[in-house]
Formats: sequence, C-alpha cells, structure tokens
Amino acid sequence: MKKILIIIGTILGFALGAMIFGYIAEPEGEAAAADMVQPPTISAKQAILIDGKSGEVLFEKNADEKGYPASTTKIMTALVTLDVCEQIGAGIDTTVKIPEEAVGVEGSSLYLKKGEERTLENLLYGVMLRSGNDGATALAAIMGGNTEHFVQLMNEKAEKLGCTGTNFVNPSGLYDDNHYTTARDLATIAKEAMQNKIFREIVGAKSWEEYHNKNKTVFQYEGATGIKIGFTKMSGRTLVASSKRQDTELICVVLSDGNWFNDAYALMDYGYEVRGIEDEEK
Repeated sequence: MKKILIIIGTILGFALGAMIFGYIAEPEGEAAAADMVQPPTISAKQAILIDGKSGEVLFEKNADEKGYPASTTKIMTALVTLDVCEQIGAGIDTTVKIPEEAVGVEGSSLYLKKGEERTLENLLYGVMLRSGNDGATALAAIMGGNTEHFVQLMNEKAEKLGCTGTNFVNPSGLYDDNHYTTARDLATIAKEAMQNKIFREIVGAKSWEEYHNKNKTVFQYEGATGIKIGFTKMSGRTLVASSKRQDTELICVVLSDGNWFNDAYALMDYGYEVRGIEDEEK
C-alpha cells in the first residue's frame, strides 16, 4: 500500500511540476520575442533605444555616461523656440531680423547677413536640415532676448523633462567641455520634441526650399520620421534617429559612433523585431 501511495505521489509531483513549468518557462508575445532576439553589437560609446510613445527602454549601452551632443543640441534649440512661439502667440511665419552675433558663426552655416529678414520657419528648417550654427544663434538671440537667456531656457527645459546628466552652454552644439548630455537624456528630449507637430514636420522633411536634410535616415530607412545628426572632432559622430512602423515609433540615440547610421538602423531593426513588426521592404 505504501509503495502504491509513493508511486501515486511521485506521479502527481511530476504532473504538478510540469504544469508549473508550463506556466513560467514559456513567455508569450513580446516577452518571448525579446528573449529570442539578440541585440546587435554596436560601436557607439553610448546608446539607447526607446519606444517613442511610452519611453520604454528596449536597449541601452552606457546610457547614463557623459557624452557630447554636437549638433543634436539643436533639437532642444528648436523645441525651446517653438515653446516661446506658443507662449507669445507668434507663428513660425513671423519675420525677424538677423542680429549681428549670428553672423559668421563657425561651422555649418546658412550664411546669414546682419539685418536681413528671415521667417522663423526658414531659420528652423535651416537649423534642423542644414544644421546652420548661425541660424541656431539667431534663434537664440531673437527668441531669448539674448543667447545667454535662451541657453538658460534650454537648461530649464531639460531639467523639467527630468534630464539629470545634461548641461547646455550654447544653442548650436559647438564643442565645450561643459556642454554635455547622455544618451538617455537626449532620447528624453527627442521624445518630447517629436510630440510637437511642427517640429515633427520639419525634421521629417527630405528638403525644404534650398535646404536638404543631412540626416540620411529619412532617405534610407523604412518609416523614418527624423530627427538630427551631429559632429565635431571632440564629440565624434552623433545621431538621433526615429522611425514608425504600424503603431510603433522608435527613437534611437548613438553618441561617439563612427558607424552611426548602420548602428542606428541595426538598433531600430532590433526594436521592431522585439515588437514583432516586420520590415515591409524585405
């Protein structure tokens, strides 16, 4: 009798174990996909991939490590400009005069002249597509009253968004040791900016009037929606890229990355694979 009970108990034990194993050992849906999909190996020193809606982190590499944003700084420059426009009730069709301090700024240029008239729209497209440092300086001086106050607004906006590893000292991204960010903070800023309809339209454009977008993502990657590239000798190549497939939007940041576009594409491919979304062009 004891032997029978032992055998029955053993059988029940195995059965119960199998049932429990069945519940906990086989994740379903996105959890299963995430377990099966291997993230890419990338050369970026710092990187992050987030869901553009929820902010969920799908991949990160040294995401809180200090890095230099270069011209991806202009994401915040444009965002603060649009914030000020909304606050004062000005449209981007507003015409402004170029201040002297915006003339002859080093680096990428819109070749602005003192006193010439441009619309805010023209400057915003020039800053985000051609990456004009003079345009960024003009926006800062005009919308902030002076560049220093505008940079203060940039830092206040970053703090409001919860950025803890970011400090701006200029509106263009020209290198300064005290001008820095993290991949996580930059993704947070990009997520906020991409929720602005005007900003989104600007960075998603392949061209506008005489300006052609330097961000190759909008030409090369399926579903690309923006947003900005950057480069200085000290910062290396930086890229914030976004794309949308079906109802999923991804935002990717790679800092100090010689393989910037390929790494960004690999990360976004990974994100869509985790989400179970196929590339329709393949």
